[in-house]
Amino acid sequence: MPSCEQPVIINGVPWFDDQGNIVNAHGSCVVQDNGRWYLFGEYKTDAENEFNGFSCYSSPDLAHWHFERMALPVQENGSRLGPHRVGERVKVMRCPSTGQYVMFAHSDDLRYMDPCIVVAVSNTIDGEYQVLGPLTHDGEPIRMWDMGTFQDTDGTGYLMTHEGNIYRLADDYLSAAQLVASNIAPGGESPAMMHAGDTYFIMFSNKTSWDRNDNYYLSAPSPSGPWTNRGLFCPEGTCTWNSQCSFIFPLTLASGETHYIYTGDRWSYPHQASSASTVWMPIHVDGDTISIPEYWQAWNPLTARPVPLPGNERAIMMNTSYERTTLHVAFSAADDERMALLANTDRDGGYAQVTIQHNASGRTVLSLPVDLYSPTPFDGIVLVTPALHTGDYTLAVRVRGDASVFYKKDGTRLGSTGTRVRITGIQTIASPHSSTR
Repeated sequence: MPSCEQPVIINGVPWFDDQGNIVNAHGSCVVQDNGRWYLFGEYKTDAENEFNGFSCYSSPDLAHWHFERMALPVQENGSRLGPHRVGERVKVMRCPSTGQYVMFAHSDDLRYMDPCIVVAVSNTIDGEYQVLGPLTHDGEPIRMWDMGTFQDTDGTGYLMTHEGNIYRLADDYLSAAQLVASNIAPGGESPAMMHAGDTYFIMFSNKTSWDRNDNYYLSAPSPSGPWTNRGLFCPEGTCTWNSQCSFIFPLTLASGETHYIYTGDRWSYPHQASSASTVWMPIHVDGDTISIPEYWQAWNPLTARPVPLPGNERAIMMNTSYERTTLHVAFSAADDERMALLANTDRDGGYAQVTIQHNASGRTVLSLPVDLYSPTPFDGIVLVTPALHTGDYTLAVRVRGDASVFYKKDGTRLGSTGTRVRITGIQTIASPHSSTR
């Protein structure tokens, strides 16, 4: 990477690694170790919601990602993380007392009737983790599903679960030593915790399957409480900037200033591997309150400030739900330029199949479904390609006729109400930028 290039995180679009493959790490966590960042997440497919392994990526700057390995592949038949099982919410922490890296995850059957928190270990952060079994408290497995972890500044580890249970982990992190808070968030899931100043904060999502909602938070003087519900941390009606809270990690700038970074998932069922993305945003802390008051399409992790994406923008128009309708657009790119697709997303948005072909060779350089559903309307960038080579290209956008749809456990249908595709423009991003998400 040229020294003049600044890392840029782009929200709400699929990310590509240094090999041009989609970064497939959902329900993730971010860990800094020996000056490098590691991203662990669910390695999804576009077929079914089955455990397909937990992935590990690394980065020097939170923007350029390299696939390390499947940190925990599908296990043998009969295992809690074996074939035709569910594996979610993977989290990793280094245990200070043992030096081991400890992984936690929710395991389940496909009907979500056999929940259990499992624990695995590795001697290196980027190694293959070995499953030890269920995480126990008082000798019994913790049979909960949505979960998160938090490591305090003194090295104490915590496990949080849906409904708001908080467990302090044993010194070796391999069991839960104490239930320090119970049922602090009835109806809440996907917990994420942080500690800023003298205050602890914990976020929860409401239960709307994989659909987005207005997430909320609580604060307390210690993980054991007392916890006070503080309400929303994003403006009401934004559905947490169209995301679901997943994890919070500290980011210390060169100035010594520490920011706390919210990571949230934009699930996209059934095309989780190709179309799901995330929102990463610095959290504003003010005493015992936190907020994310505005949405940034792109920002620099060296400064924790928003940045523009320079380049030439060109208006194009497509607004239809007729299946197989296809828009073709010719464009040119120079070496290392990227093409950004601009669109309007809304409650009736569907999937657009986006294909880019290099004219001279006839080679397809990219083809994937792009999700144009969002419960809160958005106008902006929905896709940024990997770096292109100099040449002429053809962009094809086709209405697929399907959409991102979610179902609650009681059968209630959520997600898009239509299959409309609204394309508003393309932009060639002139200078090299990050792997984009």
